[in-house]
Amino acid sequence: MDLATLLFWIFAVIMVGAALLVVGLRDIVHSALALVVVFAMAAGVYVLLDAEFIAIVQILIYVGAVTILVLFALMLTRIEGQRHTNPTNKLWPVAAVICVAIGAVIVYAFSESKHAVSTTIAASDVVKQLPNNVVRIGQLLYSPTNYSYVLPFEIASLVLLVAIVGAIVIGRED
Repeated sequence: MDLATLLFWIFAVIMVGAALLVVGLRDIVHSALALVVVFAMAAGVYVLLDAEFIAIVQILIYVGAVTILVLFALMLTRIEGQRHTNPTNKLWPVAAVICVAIGAVIVYAFSESKHAVSTTIAASDVVKQLPNNVVRIGQLLYSPTNYSYVLPFEIASLVLLVAIVGAIVIGRED
């Protein structure tokens, strides 16, 4: 087993364990912190797949922005007097049966698929043939020769700017 495979299994086990903690912990703030671990481990898997840009975006957007937003919302809407802020549903055995059934279908579909990827090609050979994805994204965004995504990118940034200004205007106290 090579280092990449070992790191993948470490990331996968920690990610699945943290995901179980997200849905299983009684305190919702602890669940949100376990969600940070899930997002960080997903970024680690993206790095192993040589998708550095997606890993960086995963860290910046999900770990940084979304989780902080969730934690602020939880802190600001804190219900005083309740010890357990993440109640347990009584239908968890039904959910467990459904999860096992869906998992079995996924394993069956994966093992019986005609479109399965052959494992005879080494992953390092495939990676050597592909260009760096950050360079490719930059070329797609700003290339003067190919179709450039500069205009849609700038329109999206303008829409986000208008949304931010609108949120400030709405949230401002007069």
